[in-house]
Amino acid sequence: MLSLGRWMLLAEGSNPGQNLSIFDPASPATQSIFDLAMLVFAITGLIYVVVTGVLLYCVWKFRERPGDSKQEPPQVYGSQPIEVAWTAAPALIVFFLMLVTMRTLWEVKDHPTEPQANDNTLYVTVIGRQWWWEYQYEYYNGRKLSFTTANELHIPVSAAGIPRPVRLSLKSADVCHSYWVPRLAGKVDLIPGRTNSLTLQTSEPGLYYGQCAEYCGTQHAHMLIRVTVESPEEFEHWLENQAIPAVEDAQVQAGKEAFLAQSCVKCHAIRGTAAVGTFAPDLTHLMSRETLASCELKNTRENLARWVRDPQSIKPGCLMPAFGLIDRDEEAIVDYLMTLR
Repeated sequence: MLSLGRWMLLAEGSNPGQNLSIFDPASPATQSIFDLAMLVFAITGLIYVVVTGVLLYCVWKFRERPGDSKQEPPQVYGSQPIEVAWTAAPALIVFFLMLVTMRTLWEVKDHPTEPQANDNTLYVTVIGRQWWWEYQYEYYNGRKLSFTTANELHIPVSAAGIPRPVRLSLKSADVCHSYWVPRLAGKVDLIPGRTNSLTLQTSEPGLYYGQCAEYCGTQHAHMLIRVTVESPEEFEHWLENQAIPAVEDAQVQAGKEAFLAQSCVKCHAIRGTAAVGTFAPDLTHLMSRETLASCELKNTRENLARWVRDPQSIKPGCLMPAFGLIDRDEEAIVDYLMTLR
């Protein structure tokens, strides 16, 4: 269930990346869905034109004219040819649509594979949480990865003759969610206790937007998705940066100590520190992300300070409380978080 206002806001945004139309496919799967939709529209449109045309013709042909007899005309009961026609024609249409739909379902169905060397496939586990997305990067091109990030998915672009599919394993940590990036794939639900799968692949680099498409609580409409499709070189550089622990900066040591002294460490993780929580987004490379709060805010110092000060004022119902920090500690913590690139 989507917030209509939120959907319209995204769809009408000035950023050309905010394109949520299924009629602008950017992957093989969405092209198949688009082709099926156009075929169904054409068939149903033709049926509408024929039925409406016959109706209008009959209204005009058999309209009452001056001098017509008021007596009821002869009634005809039953016509075998008409009965056969209006039974067989819909049956054939439904059978045809069933066949093309089954073909499309097979084309868009994910076919999970095991990681292999030099197959250019990226494997990521996606965990839906209230109300953000966790991404666990596992394998790429047969190489084992072992880092976690949040909300913004980075994937490599495919090239002519060199497909780079992305296999997503979809899980939920709490309630039902649904992962949907309209230009890259159909939506797939995330069900507690079950693992579903989805494949993304595109030859068009850029930024793609999506949305949780299954009502999951108070902030469902603000559980957004960003998929950044970049060149293999840019993606490799991003992978290398994400794989390293947080870089120490002596200038913000006071902020680091203030952060580690709070209960933040029980939920958040920063690799290379005592913060090893798994219930909230990994902050190791927080400032390498463009957004905060599941793509709700631009990742700026001002917005980060607002979030640290009182998350509930931005995302009511989220699991992060306001800690009531004194100004000095708040500023020191924000200074520290700003170094996590």
